Amino acid sequence: MRNIIVVDCISSGTNYIEDIVNRGYNPVVLELQPGGADEDEYKQKIKSNYDVIKYDFDLIYEKDSYDETLEIVRKLNPLLVLAGNERGVILSSKLSNDLGLLGTPIENLDAMTFKDKMHERLCEAGLRYIRGKVVTSIEEAIEFYESESLKEVIIKPVYSFCSVGVRFCSNKNEIIDAMKELFNQKNAYGDDINELLVQERIDGEEYIVNTTSCDGVPRLISMWKYEKVKTSKGAIVYDSACSVNKLNIGEAELVEYAYDVVNAIGIEYGPVHGEYMIDENGPVLIEVNCRPCGLTMPAEYLDMIFSQHDTDSILDSYLSPENFEEQRKKPYRPSAYGCIKLFIVPEDIFAKSAPISNMSSNLKSHYSTVLQSIDGNELFVQTKDLNTSCGHVFLVHEDLAIVREDIEFLRSVEKNAFELILNEEADENYELDEDEIISKLQNIIRVSKKYGNCLLITDQDINDINVFQIGLSDIGNVHGAFDHVLVNLNKSLLDVRSEKRVEILINLFSYLKVGGIIFIPKSTYDYFPGGRKGIESLIKDLNLIIEAPPFGIKNTVIASKNSIQ
Repeated sequence: MRNIIVVDCISSGTNYIEDIVNRGYNPVVLELQPGGADEDEYKQKIKSNYDVIKYDFDLIYEKDSYDETLEIVRKLNPLLVLAGNERGVILSSKLSNDLGLLGTPIENLDAMTFKDKMHERLCEAGLRYIRGKVVTSIEEAIEFYESESLKEVIIKPVYSFCSVGVRFCSNKNEIIDAMKELFNQKNAYGDDINELLVQERIDGEEYIVNTTSCDGVPRLISMWKYEKVKTSKGAIVYDSACSVNKLNIGEAELVEYAYDVVNAIGIEYGPVHGEYMIDENGPVLIEVNCRPCGLTMPAEYLDMIFSQHDTDSILDSYLSPENFEEQRKKPYRPSAYGCIKLFIVPEDIFAKSAPISNMSSNLKSHYSTVLQSIDGNELFVQTKDLNTSCGHVFLVHEDLAIVREDIEFLRSVEKNAFELILNEEADENYELDEDEIISKLQNIIRVSKKYGNCLLITDQDINDINVFQIGLSDIGNVHGAFDHVLVNLNKSLLDVRSEKRVEILINLFSYLKVGGIIFIPKSTYDYFPGGRKGIESLIKDLNLIIEAPPFGIKNTVIASKNSIQ
């Protein structure tokens, strides 16, 4: 059985393993050395990626010298050597070249990996490119900024990925601050930053175009349109990426331009994950990455949207030219709409829980939720690039309106009740005024009598009322549904983690009849992640309706159930 080697098999590159096995070949993973990264963190990251692979694979390791690594690979007599992620592009290209395997000529490697060189190649080919200059000092950056009469610039490392180190600057002071910051940091690979690329800023709509090439002919795999936002510190971070299903004005021209970029870079075989912008002058390249699209997208998820996934289509380029050509002739027809919401951490936070994990699965278009693991009290730094997002949600549905509704809901939670995404679980000593709680509940009960039979789920016993009241510990003995439910929980929520609080409230909604009303007073929502807005987020998540309060009831969230959940 012939070997196919995947260098740096992480992120969506892990999909290669199943595809290689399904084609009757033996997958071999070539694990890279940590480089400038922390060794323990690197090993943990690699292990977490290997853990998602369902098939067996052989594992070999990069050696201290390239020649040693080459000899190890040569003995395996591989059919192909592929890059699973960005850091594997250089080594996989060199190995393919030295072993005489299918790949892109080695003289194109700089244009495949360095952000300045790829734009130089576009200029040489007569294609639109972005003006820029590699600088090693603040003075050089300012000189370029002024000599080119630029209004705004983007500053980024020459060799990096996932928007790590990308800064948007609109004046000289911002350039100076960004340069000082970045020259004291490392790039995405853990290497010291000694030079930076200063580029003219192009302001437009941003896209991802994923292609694969066979013998110099590229074909389209998938298109995404994504949104980024600028943080208070000038970092440009991802908010979401949504599939492009039907081409709008200017997007067909983008595909043509993307093909021209692939050829100008010199790609003969394999993938280009290209990032582009469309402004009033048309499409222009931001950068290319010659590996599968990232974000650890499951193959099944991509198949649901595009009826294909990157790694399988890439293997066609090398192993099945006939199938590549057949797929190339087919029209671009995604079968469902996909969107990925990336969570943006607004400030440094020590989180102990992630309640959103218990909520996102209720969304109609939910496919899966991916969150960074929390072990004890985990530090999440303010999001400044893709690597510092705390997680994301994959959405897919045949109805675009449903996907849009779900993405807007997640944005609303992120903005209004971030405690439902990451929660600090502050250890506070709450003092409950039970007499006051009971007094206010009695008022709500008087007003709510008109709504029919009531279930009161309470931590405080209420005397002299004709309603069925029960404590949380006995809720399992309740059967049936009620016209209205009044939730008064505080003590029961204080000693459990936020994920459990969400789980408790979700369960209580099941006791509400279709057409019924639920009342959640301040004595409950004060102890829920995000407070009142957190409860309202949960109500929206469960597809309930937030009702306008009647006169006489204050500090109470009222919701109704209009359909079977």
